[in-house]
Amino acid sequence: MHRPVFLALALLLPLGPALAETQPFRIVNRTGVDATALNAVRTPRGAQNEWGANLLPGNRALTPDGGFRVVPAEGAGCRFDLRLVLADGRESVLRDQDICAAREVEMAAAARPAAPLPVPVTPPPQVPQQRPNPQAKRISTGSGFLVAADRVMTNHHVVDGCDRIILRTADGRWLGAVPPARVDEKLDLALLAVPGLPGPPLTFRSNPPVRRGEGVVVYGYPLAGILSDAVLTRGEINGLSGLADNRSQFQVSAPVQPGNSGGPMLDMQGHLVGVVVSKLNAQKLAQATGDIPQNINFAVKGEAALSFVQRAGITPRLADSTGPERGAADVGEVAARSTVFIRCER
Repeated sequence: MHRPVFLALALLLPLGPALAETQPFRIVNRTGVDATALNAVRTPRGAQNEWGANLLPGNRALTPDGGFRVVPAEGAGCRFDLRLVLADGRESVLRDQDICAAREVEMAAAARPAAPLPVPVTPPPQVPQQRPNPQAKRISTGSGFLVAADRVMTNHHVVDGCDRIILRTADGRWLGAVPPARVDEKLDLALLAVPGLPGPPLTFRSNPPVRRGEGVVVYGYPLAGILSDAVLTRGEINGLSGLADNRSQFQVSAPVQPGNSGGPMLDMQGHLVGVVVSKLNAQKLAQATGDIPQNINFAVKGEAALSFVQRAGITPRLADSTGPERGAADVGEVAARSTVFIRCER
């Protein structure tokens, strides 16, 4: 049994008047693992999303069940983002905590942080860049994502009938897909071979089963020519089947637009749970029913996409979605490293 450790530190300024906002609060390590760093930054953390300095003095760890007494600076307010960095590399994070309402905050759940963005690499000489052809007669665009080294998943309808497929990577280079693509027309999925493609593959969620009401993040490149950057939207799983009771799809509320097709849908742990495939045609349905449907979109289920990848002889990354949820911005960073813009030329 570890004895509680009590430490104290003033943030930025000495202890001021006995106001609620400047009274000490206590952080307790309930993770069961030594914490090597502690951060307490007022909410919001700012544009750089920085955590600031480690509050633990010297090399002293905050042991399990140990407590750390923090004195906020005058004017810091009541709401803080808190983080413990654990000796095993995981992090315990609590966001937007009201320390004026609860003077003792227990931090228990922990997860591994998102990996840092990869350093851009120069493509090998045998993999030259391929620029868009301005003379192409017809152009369509979509999104895709890495499922293994040099392998990109997207929708079949994104690449169907293309004479040439090129992809813009997260580091801004153009690379070409090598035919033939492996496709499943019923699922509306395609797997492209793209030599020299950088970036880590996304991890498929293996467990637990996806439930209605779970939060999701959609990432992709909608409305090419109007929007030049990737777009992140957040929503929920509304239904466990698609249009006409299609059991290989989810119904989701995350807004999607033309160009999102083939992009990843991630859960709030950053694991793949679906592939964006379509949105309901609100105009046609309104003409048929007299009512305008609101934000009804569909994604191929992650388990169906996983089976398709495995049938292609690829062993993808798998992980259970457990532990605390990440913020949408953190999940977006996971998606950004692995999502590509797809240009189809005919």
